[in-house]
Amino acid sequence: MRVLFADAVGGSTVTDLEARGHTCVVDAALQAGDLADRVAGFDALVVRSTRVPAAVFEAADRLALVIRAGAGTNTIDTEAAAARGVLVANLPGRNAAAVAELTMGLLLAIDRRIVDGTVDLRAGRWEKKTYSAARGLLGSTMGILGLGAIGLEVAQRARAFGIDVRTLAKPDRSADVAARAEELRIGMVDSLDELLPACDVVSLHLPSTAGTTGLVDEAFLARMRPGAVLLNTSRGDLVDEQALLRALDEHDLRAGLDVYADEPGAGSAAWTSPLAQHPRVVGTHHIGASTQQAQDAIAAGVVELVDAFVQGEARNCVNLTPSRIGSATLTVRHLDRVGVLAHVLDRLSRASLNVEHMENRVFRGGGAAVATIDVAGSVPEDLLADLGGLPDVLGVSATSIDGAG
Repeated sequence: MRVLFADAVGGSTVTDLEARGHTCVVDAALQAGDLADRVAGFDALVVRSTRVPAAVFEAADRLALVIRAGAGTNTIDTEAAAARGVLVANLPGRNAAAVAELTMGLLLAIDRRIVDGTVDLRAGRWEKKTYSAARGLLGSTMGILGLGAIGLEVAQRARAFGIDVRTLAKPDRSADVAARAEELRIGMVDSLDELLPACDVVSLHLPSTAGTTGLVDEAFLARMRPGAVLLNTSRGDLVDEQALLRALDEHDLRAGLDVYADEPGAGSAAWTSPLAQHPRVVGTHHIGASTQQAQDAIAAGVVELVDAFVQGEARNCVNLTPSRIGSATLTVRHLDRVGVLAHVLDRLSRASLNVEHMENRVFRGGGAAVATIDVAGSVPEDLLADLGGLPDVLGVSATSIDGAG
């Protein structure tokens, strides 16, 4: 495969992929507007912060895989990718510990006024009395919005500080996350109206979506208790920054921010932000995932995704249907011989059945195999008999997708 890296990569990503026979080109200077002219001839594209608009997929001649070397994929037009059959994969959880560590660092810096104290010490001012007025974290309550890999890592660290952790109850939460939440003794509440007034700290760990953009607005901030701390190490557009500025000025509220709505896209730039400069804000430069440990884990993850793709596995793909679709699943047991499945697919085409998903597994010993085929459309009554009569087919059964026979 030919792999284009539009951002710098850490670890041994390139050397590991080249050792596997892939050709890698690293062009970290590429911007979103450059990609469409550069993507031709590449099978895979790896990005970190570089945007991948629809024009890239329209211009690509052989692109099959885009890897976001991180968790969020909001910078990639996944719908345009899906329309052209390009897989988009990410690496959730690889930087979770790093982001959680910064989240707790911001909280500690706010509570103990570490930044202001350091500035005074460097200026030759000893103000012990001023900086001895910390409130302390033990026994406080933290509300976590977004209980994914990062949210759980934050919860674990908060519990170690003696902080009571709460989040919103979600009936569709996965069994693994629910079990971990129970293990960490995370309390569940039904609404923001119940959560926000009860928390000394509110920490955001949500993706940027139509439903989360501007979540922290004037009404949200008004429900936070006096003296509370807002932490955001996820996405800048979750916060209405003008509303937050007003709340910082008018209420007893503090904030720890690693992300901003209009932050520079480049690694180094002149930038002025009234929010980042506010005296009640402790800010960092969108560096939550920027530890060597996290970068090494992400670099290894990129290699794993490429390996999986080469072996026919769409691992961590975000633009495939999340569950099975179609009307029925056909199970075809057959001898492992050339052309058997071609005849089966021909019969399905004649019956106007579109194949949505298919897997063929060979039995131990290699003499026979079983194909599982999800199809969309009405399955004719005589189709099973027709398929069963094909040469080298051992047996056929059908089950509707909803589980009925």
